[in-house]
Amino acid sequence: MKKRLFGLYAAGILAASILAGCTNSAGPSKEESSSVQAEASAGEQESGAATKDELVFVNYRDIRDLNPHLYAGEMYAQEMLYETLVTISDKGYEPCLAESWTVSEDGKVYTFKIRKGVTFSDGEVCDANAIKANFEAIIENKERHTWLEMMNLLVGVSAPDDETFVIELTEPYYPMLTELGVTRPFAMISPKAMKDGSTKDGVNEYIGTGAYVLTDFVTDEYAVFEVNENYWGEKPAIKKITVKVIPDNQTRILALEKGEIDLIFGKNMIDADAVNKYVDSEEFQVSLSDPTSTRQIVLNTANSVLKDKVVRQAIQHATNRQAISDGIFYGLEAPADTLFSSTVPYCDINLKPYAYDADLAGTMLEEAGWVMGSSGIREKDGTPLALSLLYNSDSVTEKTISEYLQSEYRKLGMQLDIKGEEEQSYRDNMKAGHFDMVFNICWGTPYDPQSSLAAMRQPVYGDYAAQLGLEDKAEIDQAITDILVSTDEAKRQELYTFVLTRLHEDAVYIPLTFECNKAISTSSLKGVGFTQTQYEVPFTQMYFE
Repeated sequence: MKKRLFGLYAAGILAASILAGCTNSAGPSKEESSSVQAEASAGEQESGAATKDELVFVNYRDIRDLNPHLYAGEMYAQEMLYETLVTISDKGYEPCLAESWTVSEDGKVYTFKIRKGVTFSDGEVCDANAIKANFEAIIENKERHTWLEMMNLLVGVSAPDDETFVIELTEPYYPMLTELGVTRPFAMISPKAMKDGSTKDGVNEYIGTGAYVLTDFVTDEYAVFEVNENYWGEKPAIKKITVKVIPDNQTRILALEKGEIDLIFGKNMIDADAVNKYVDSEEFQVSLSDPTSTRQIVLNTANSVLKDKVVRQAIQHATNRQAISDGIFYGLEAPADTLFSSTVPYCDINLKPYAYDADLAGTMLEEAGWVMGSSGIREKDGTPLALSLLYNSDSVTEKTISEYLQSEYRKLGMQLDIKGEEEQSYRDNMKAGHFDMVFNICWGTPYDPQSSLAAMRQPVYGDYAAQLGLEDKAEIDQAITDILVSTDEAKRQELYTFVLTRLHEDAVYIPLTFECNKAISTSSLKGVGFTQTQYEVPFTQMYFE
């Protein structure tokens, strides 16, 4: 999709400010990148030199199922193949497959004018009828998408003519354009690639309107993407992208050093040690985004120990976020005191942080009946203060944080057993509520706060299960529902303040740090930056010099 870069660090700037955390710094615009590319191309034509136009990328796992209407595939790959009606940039909502749109006065009807001359990579025309077919396929699998409140409010869709697409809702819905502009599920696939007009049970091919097409892949080894020659927009400078699958962090770093890959990109693909290692390098460059989301631990309030709010609050006070920021991330990720950063819309509400105070935490546990046993583990009515922490073993930092917390909580008289599982198993257990404590992240820009909160009402990830022990869960859920259909800005802020305050005081979430997206690349690769979504790799903006 055609998203603008933002939050790009130059290596020299990063070296000077690495301990200050993530700050705002604009990357090159699409227009600037195109200008530089044109000048470089002209110079090389004069000298007879060929411009490198093939990039080797790396990911820790396979591209998986790239059906744009489901959630199993790698989002960076789906972004390369498919597009949506609108796109989200640092300036707001911008046209993509829809040239323009209008919203009815009551906020219930959205009418989109569809861009002319766009075809899918198989030659099929992408007009209003094709978009209607996509929405009908998504609606057929509505139960899978009910975490999106839009699906619950949807009356229907129509295509009055080839250039007009209409969505009608029962209520106004303020996050509407955001949900239409993110990677999935409202991305468009060729109707010819569907299975009898359906996508809920899979697709025949991965055919979109995006800047790239998938030309080859071998499961768990590599995938090859090449420029879509039928692309309606400006074709990218990088003509071929090969994605290698390298699960191990150190092996990825060695591959970069050996020249086998050009780019490592992603929050969980690069640890702070690697960032520090390359910050002064002439051969490689480091880029960091603005804060994107909150790294957190979710506490299961249905657990027999954690159902006591005092225990949850004591664990909050026993968590040294500053030490995690400094000791594990070298200050690259700032400590987080709240579930969402105050820079996130509606979230600057002056919540009182749970300050690190191990003595206070111990006193609170003591007063709650958890007394220190002879083994050094607290007990209450013969039950030890023992919990487990589930983490994603595919993350390069969660195990390190887990081991640190295990040691720190032991001093408090709390036994913490840690367990790492590969991502799918970890997510399955989180969704099912099979955890005491579990790592998670907020959905990040541009999903926060609305999508993160909306999903808490459904068993999408771990939030729903974790909150089942809250006495005020029904009240919180209703307030979230009211937020999504509110048209009064002041009332919406009041509702957000209510929900965020309740979740904070209920101490369901232990915010740790504010995450940044990260990239390490060869110094000749330019245009490496970040977009409004942390899940996209902006290949269309990149070029070699």
